[in-house]
Amino acid sequence: MYKIVLIGAGSTQFGLGTVGDIFKSKILEGSTIALHDINPEALKNTKNIADKYKNELKINCSIEATTNLQEALKNANFCIISIEVGDRFKLWEEDWKIPVEHGSKQIFGENGGPGGLFHTLRIAPEIVKICDEIAKICPNAFVFNYSNPMQRICHAVTTKHPDLKFTGLCHEIASMERQLPTLMETDYSNIEIKAGGLNHFSILVDVKYKDSQKDGYPKIREKFNSYYSKLINEHEGFVSDPGAERGLFFELYRMYGYLPITTDSHLGEYIQWAHCVVDQEGINDFYSNYKKKCLSFYDNVSYSTYFDEKNKEMNERIIPIIEAIIEDSNIEEEAVNVPNKNFIDCLPNDIVVEVPGILNKNGVNGIKLENYPSTFGSLLNNQAGTIELTTDAVLNKSKQSAYQALLADPVVDDPASAEKLLDKMIVCQKEYLGYLK
Repeated sequence: MYKIVLIGAGSTQFGLGTVGDIFKSKILEGSTIALHDINPEALKNTKNIADKYKNELKINCSIEATTNLQEALKNANFCIISIEVGDRFKLWEEDWKIPVEHGSKQIFGENGGPGGLFHTLRIAPEIVKICDEIAKICPNAFVFNYSNPMQRICHAVTTKHPDLKFTGLCHEIASMERQLPTLMETDYSNIEIKAGGLNHFSILVDVKYKDSQKDGYPKIREKFNSYYSKLINEHEGFVSDPGAERGLFFELYRMYGYLPITTDSHLGEYIQWAHCVVDQEGINDFYSNYKKKCLSFYDNVSYSTYFDEKNKEMNERIIPIIEAIIEDSNIEEEAVNVPNKNFIDCLPNDIVVEVPGILNKNGVNGIKLENYPSTFGSLLNNQAGTIELTTDAVLNKSKQSAYQALLADPVVDDPASAEKLLDKMIVCQKEYLGYLK
């Protein structure tokens, strides 16, 4: 049968959530699940819980656990990466707050702006090393990445390993499934969408009713203001005030006429004027609640929901994607992160873009988005140089490229402050950024 390797399995949300999804799959019966993490205690905990439910539910599979990556990768068919480096929230807050202390107007610190750069400089080298091993041990395996910053990590990996079957996945597109049925007054099964751009910076390009093939945007435009001004935003199970975290969201829709896929905390990281219109209070609320949830995960013992026999829904999209590859089904996946091959004409080739994809025995194949709006594309293009220079910094351990990546970032407006910021971050996060020379 198949061998599925979970890299970063010590994270119970990722590790146990994915194991729970595998347990639900008839196609993957008899497969081997290889759990890998560099933290032996976290890995042991995931393995013990997975074994407990495997025995209780009488699941036909094998579960292995090892801190040795090379051992985990032997004979792997599918590799799923979801890792962080160091103390996630301590470093995240440094990425966010230290640039602000140096005059940056960034509104968050995870994926874009200076914070996104430092996050990438920490985590991308580790994921590139993982992919170095995959390329040596199981080069034909299909590789999926969940880690952020998505587009910068994926660009670094695909630049060094262009032949690796590597795809980035993000759950943000699921917001359309929650929102469009109400907006369009029909079941989601009757809605056909085409969305894309960059990860966490994408728009709904086309939307139709499947039964009539009528354009869905007139109905969206009719209901947009009343719906989103009252919408209660749910982030990882936490609820904010109606309309929270959508100040920028509303402005982008007003200016460009397309529905953004995500909210201010993500969108605002990439736009130089975001701080003028963004809902910072909503962003702060999202972060504090998300942090609280992650740090109290074991207190809530919420992993039991991953193994509920009555719940046939998958926790994440990855297992249905793997099933589609195995069955050569040629079904469409709404959002995948792959190198641009004219999928979005107004963006450079090889920059990793988020577009729909076709799933078959060859893996994940991007779909061209026809008539992508060049107006919104101009915002996306502002990221191209920063992404390329970040990759150069990671692969060549170049401090100069890291500095140039800051200067190319639209959020950065002071070269002297940027240079001081980079120097401070290298000292502050020396364990992770000390390789830059």
